[in-house]
Amino acid sequence: MRAEATRLVRRGAVFSLDHPIGAFDPYPSGTRPPTRHEIFSTNPNHRDDWLDSFYLQSTSQIDGLRHIRHPRHGFYGGTPDDRVKVGTPDLGIQVWADHGIVGRGVLLDMVRHFEFIGDPINYQQPRYIDQSDLDDCAQRQGVQIKPGDMVLLHTGWASWYLEQRAKENVVRGFSVGLNQSHGVAGWLWDHRIALAAADNVALEAWPTSADSDFWDADEPAPESGANHNGMLHRTLIAGFGLAVGEMWSLRRLADDCAEDGQYEFLLVAKPLAVVGGVGSPPNAVAIK
Repeated sequence: MRAEATRLVRRGAVFSLDHPIGAFDPYPSGTRPPTRHEIFSTNPNHRDDWLDSFYLQSTSQIDGLRHIRHPRHGFYGGTPDDRVKVGTPDLGIQVWADHGIVGRGVLLDMVRHFEFIGDPINYQQPRYIDQSDLDDCAQRQGVQIKPGDMVLLHTGWASWYLEQRAKENVVRGFSVGLNQSHGVAGWLWDHRIALAAADNVALEAWPTSADSDFWDADEPAPESGANHNGMLHRTLIAGFGLAVGEMWSLRRLADDCAEDGQYEFLLVAKPLAVVGGVGSPPNAVAIK
């Protein structure tokens, strides 16, 4: 599949899919403080630098398999909780970094699709994308989803968020994204998707749908932090072992796909080789 994906490169056009480090500081969730970049020199002809408070999921990111555990079934593959800590390699992001994530990428341009059907996205309210929306978008674009594909959802949310913040507008806590349903999970599983990423804050919609198929009425609310009850994350990461991408930079790629009508490309992502890492910037590019 990787070898076949290389034959999708026709023009040699390269699209970076990462926002800069610090682009979303402070992060919308409020749990990841800003990163500080420092430069020093030991002589007039030398420069070196470091990052302070660098949260590996504070900008464009890939969620590793340590990021979420299922409250009943635990971490992916039954990995014991005491193996998921600093100093252990189990489920660490370095596993993906060691060989890279390479294959056929497919962009589903939900922004243009919803505009085409006369139902454009309103970023001031939640918007839940169902499996039928994914199928309809792919059909309209004339692209087929194949086993092993990496699907990128262009929702327009990150671009809108950055534009609103630059204008100092108040951004409400809503995000368009995948619906928390068995249908959407089944779509990803049945298509054997290797990676699913979007230009939004969680791949799935936020807040979680009140009708989430994954809601557990017996689960107590956490004492601190976000309440992940009902989220699709638990099934995708702890259940499927899926690579989940968030806050990717997709506008320029989406514009190019709309212009040339080609929604498939070679996708290469190289997470940081942090042994035992929970997540990482994707360091991703699409090549057409």
